[in-house]
Amino acid sequence: MPRIALKVEYHGKPFAGWQRQADQPSVQGAIEDALARLEPGPHTIAAAGRTDAGVHGLAQVAHCDLTKNWDPFRLSEALNHHLKPLPVAIVDAARVDDDWHARFSAVERRYLFRLLMRRAPATHLNGLVWRVNHSLDASAMQVAANYLIGHHDFTTFRSSICQAASPVKTLDELRVEQVDTLWGPEIHFHVRARSFLHNQVRSFVGTLERVGSGGWAPKQVRDALAACDRAACGPVSPPQGLFLAGVGYPSDPFAK
Repeated sequence: MPRIALKVEYHGKPFAGWQRQADQPSVQGAIEDALARLEPGPHTIAAAGRTDAGVHGLAQVAHCDLTKNWDPFRLSEALNHHLKPLPVAIVDAARVDDDWHARFSAVERRYLFRLLMRRAPATHLNGLVWRVNHSLDASAMQVAANYLIGHHDFTTFRSSICQAASPVKTLDELRVEQVDTLWGPEIHFHVRARSFLHNQVRSFVGTLERVGSGGWAPKQVRDALAACDRAACGPVSPPQGLFLAGVGYPSDPFAK
C-alpha cells in the first residue's frame, strides 16, 4: 500500500480541532471523507500533532495509506477538489517509505502565535489573531520567555487534561518579536520543540502577555515555572492566533 505524506493548511475556526469526532466537524474528518471519494474507505490518517478547536495549520503534516499508486500531485489536486468549500488545502504531497510516520518520525514542531495590539476590533484578521486593546513590552516578554527555554518540568504550563506521560520537555526556542503590519502592531511568538504538552503554547502566551502589560515582572515567570503548579500559571490565551507553522523531520519528505 503506497504511503503518501500530506502537507496541510487549514483555518481552524469552523472545526472542533484536528482529530476526528463523531458529532462535530474536524480537519481529520474532512480529509478522510475526501479520501473516501477517491478510494473506498474507511480511511484513517495520522498527523504530526492534534491541534485544538480554533487553532490553525500553516504546515500540518499527515500521512495516508492508499491502494492505488497515486501520483502525489494528482492526489493533492483531487483532494483539494473534494475538500471544497471547506477552509482546508493540501499544499504538497510526497511518496514516503512504508515505515515513515507523520507523528513518530518528526523531530520538531514549530508554532506561531499572533497577537494584535489595537483598540478597534479585528475585521480581516478576525479569528486569526488574539486582539488586545493595549500595548505590550516585547523586550520584557523576551526576558521572561528566556526563563522557559531549555529542559524543564512544565507542570505549571500543562493543561489539567493533558495525557502526556511526563511534564518534562525541552523547549528549544521561544522568541518574541514586534512586527508592524497593515492592520497594526503585532507581537509574534515563535515556539519550537520536539513535542509539546496540551495547551503549553497558549499557557506561555497568556502568561507572557501579563508580563508585556506590566502586570507581572519577568522573574515571576521563572517563579511560576519553578512552582510546578498549574495554579501558578497566568491566563491561557484564546486559540485564535495560534498556528502550527511547521514540522521537522530528519529528511524533508517534501524536498524537491
